[in-house]
Amino acid sequence: MQELDTPTFRLAVAQFDQAAEAMGLDPNLRERLKLPQRSLVVSLPVRMDDGRVEVFTGYRVQHDSSRGPSKGGVRYHPDVNLGEVAALAMWMTWKCALAGLPYGGAKGGVAVAPKQLSPAELQRLTRRYAAEIFPLIGPDKDIPAPDVGTDAQIMAWMMDTYSQQVGYAVPGVVTGKPLSIGGSLGREEATGRGVVYVTHEVLRHLKLSLDGASVAIQGFGNVGSHTARIMHEHGARIIAVSDVNGGLYSNKGLDITALLRRDPSQPLHESKLGDAITNEELLQLDCTVLVPAALSEQITANNANSLRCRILSEGANGPTTLEADRILADKGIFVIPDILANSGGVIVSYFEWVQDLQRFFWSATDIQDRLHDIITSAFQRTLHFSTERRVSMRMAALMSGIDQVAQAHLQRGLYP
Repeated sequence: MQELDTPTFRLAVAQFDQAAEAMGLDPNLRERLKLPQRSLVVSLPVRMDDGRVEVFTGYRVQHDSSRGPSKGGVRYHPDVNLGEVAALAMWMTWKCALAGLPYGGAKGGVAVAPKQLSPAELQRLTRRYAAEIFPLIGPDKDIPAPDVGTDAQIMAWMMDTYSQQVGYAVPGVVTGKPLSIGGSLGREEATGRGVVYVTHEVLRHLKLSLDGASVAIQGFGNVGSHTARIMHEHGARIIAVSDVNGGLYSNKGLDITALLRRDPSQPLHESKLGDAITNEELLQLDCTVLVPAALSEQITANNANSLRCRILSEGANGPTTLEADRILADKGIFVIPDILANSGGVIVSYFEWVQDLQRFFWSATDIQDRLHDIITSAFQRTLHFSTERRVSMRMAALMSGIDQVAQAHLQRGLYP
């Protein structure tokens, strides 16, 4: 499909092909799993505050539902396209399977710059998008969640729009909602906390400590900011952080508390809380842990040789190309692949969904303990697989996830 032929989708398929070849996956299954099960492209006419109508394009892609309802975020970003959404849906399938969650992967998005819309325009866009994808979503079919450019308020509008359509409140149709309408404690910080838990396990494996470790984080949105905060609380020295406009550096460690207190609309480099640094310079810093927590394909063949971290913990989806992977392996950098490192978000989304279905809610301690158990168990399984099969951590994670999905397909059979 020509619409899917984007760099991000090509990366996802290339990773899949490499893993499928290594595991000798049935050729029939291989062809099926390369393409999404279902894709929807929608036009979203929205009345702007000045009275004119602007038409946006939205997407919802379900990659696989062999193991249960599909699950995945909704991204608001100008560069959203069908290929990117399909790639993210595929990665979600492997991520859920690797963590042992009863989900398939999905993803959605709208090609829009959300910060350029007023709150009223953003609400109208969100409600129209939710109404257009209404036939695909539901607590037993497909459960959206926040992603780049979306948050708990966006999820609240989506939940309300769906509920208005069916005539009663359905909290379980989305996750990442406010607590007042069925959200879960610990959901907002879940991806960042998961990054910290897995990174801590790798440091222990390498006989290193998080206390005193130097950490550089590319991206200071939801994932990056919570990763920075929690690592700082555990004694790590956060030497650099960045946003889309650039970032800050201090070898002594940045004042993360002050950074989190600043006006979030202010670019990081304008806060004067450290020395100005570019995103490219951040990736090349000498540090114990590098966390790419921005967008895809940030680490490529052009800059991978310049990385000087000991551990690469992928907070973002698809931040490293296949060519860069080979270079990092030659350099001896321990890569924690995205489908493992950033799986904390979907794990706690699963907890939220379960709580909504049961109408029974857990404490923050329960959430953190269960997240820790699931994500560290997934890491230990992946590490064992990597060591036993002599493959990279990325291939180990992908092969483990793909195998779970393949088994589900083989056991269910082919209809009709």
